[in-house]
Amino acid sequence: MDFMGMYLDEHLMLRWAHIIAMAYWLGGEWGVFNASRPLTNPALSLAERKRHMETAYRIDVLPRTGIVLLLPLGLHMGYNLGVQPLGGNWLVGMWIFTAAWVALVVTAFFKRKSPFYMVLTKTDEAIRYVVIPALFCVGLYSLITGGPFSAGWYAAKVTIFSGLLIIGLLLRYIMRDWIVIFKRLEANGPSPELEGKLDRALAFGRKLAYLYWGGIITMAFLGTVKPF
Repeated sequence: MDFMGMYLDEHLMLRWAHIIAMAYWLGGEWGVFNASRPLTNPALSLAERKRHMETAYRIDVLPRTGIVLLLPLGLHMGYNLGVQPLGGNWLVGMWIFTAAWVALVVTAFFKRKSPFYMVLTKTDEAIRYVVIPALFCVGLYSLITGGPFSAGWYAAKVTIFSGLLIIGLLLRYIMRDWIVIFKRLEANGPSPELEGKLDRALAFGRKLAYLYWGGIITMAFLGTVKPF
């Protein structure tokens, strides 16, 4: 009975943290989406547009952190539910790895105006280059064969999550381009070519954002309803 009580308390706390991470991920992306709108308005001064870019970056650190935390939260909850087999020391290692990853994300945010920022953000991206194919391959394999993720809804959720990480990477590339474009505008003055590049990048980013939201909502549905 005591053991069951410990399990329930742990699992409920994980579920609570999972909900918070999902909320910041979904809500934060909406904030970035709206904060980025004035960036392509040439009627605004460059300083005003850069202020909106800074607002977008300040909002974006929350979904960037939330999406990283969802990885160990989802795997830990999956182990508790018996739908994924890796627990014990493996989970401990996953949490340690995630703590270091979150520290990297937060450090990159605070160093975003320094030359060291590019090193930090590219290291963050390199981690995703490993995590994304690993999640996709295991998730898809489990959907086809029924293991190691034994529940179809869980395997589907992991597979979709890997796809959303890809979209997140593309959005990160777009945000990174903002810095480069605004530095060039600041150094060289108005440029129709750079304005066009910025406008096209943000238009593409907004289309990606709609896919992003749809994927996040689908993940939430699968985790809540568990339809298969």
